[in-house]
Amino acid sequence: MATGHTDPQRRERILSATLDLVAEEGVAGVSHRKIATRAGVPLGSMTYHFGGIDDLLREAFRRFADHIVEVFDACLSAPATPEEAREAVADLVHTLSEGTPRDLVLTQELYTLAARRPEYRELTQEWMGRSRIHLEKHFDPGTARQLDALIEGLTLHRALATDPHPRSLTLEAVYRITATGRGDDRAARAART
Repeated sequence: MATGHTDPQRRERILSATLDLVAEEGVAGVSHRKIATRAGVPLGSMTYHFGGIDDLLREAFRRFADHIVEVFDACLSAPATPEEAREAVADLVHTLSEGTPRDLVLTQELYTLAARRPEYRELTQEWMGRSRIHLEKHFDPGTARQLDALIEGLTLHRALATDPHPRSLTLEAVYRITATGRGDDRAARAART
């Protein structure tokens, strides 16, 4: 096995192994030994690259948040009109809810960790802020905040439902939040059909 100096991918393998283990066993099931074994690295390299398990978890979850923000960017960078932006938000909900179970579990593990340990809230706040930046390209800040919560909730509901709701219901919810007048109310009704 290469040393830390000649193995530039070692740190990345450790982060990937950490996320895989969290997805499989939860944060409580993660240890330096399990991560080192999964990553195929010497146990000593864990403390060489990371100050402790909390440092490792924060960095791994930051990497996961980067991945989700990339999904937001992919869905929300192209729309040019409010109508296209609404469609893109609906697409985002369905992309996230139909994604890998791993992503859903990692999201919930991070939220649970942040709920129990305030030092992780900075990471979730940063993630939410970055997500809203993409939404604010198309909607005012208050609407973007509401849409961010809607995306989280609908994604979770769809991912866990035995009979997930259709895209038309997602789009109707997006229209209701982004409605600014009577014309948008008619558009919301039209989205249901």
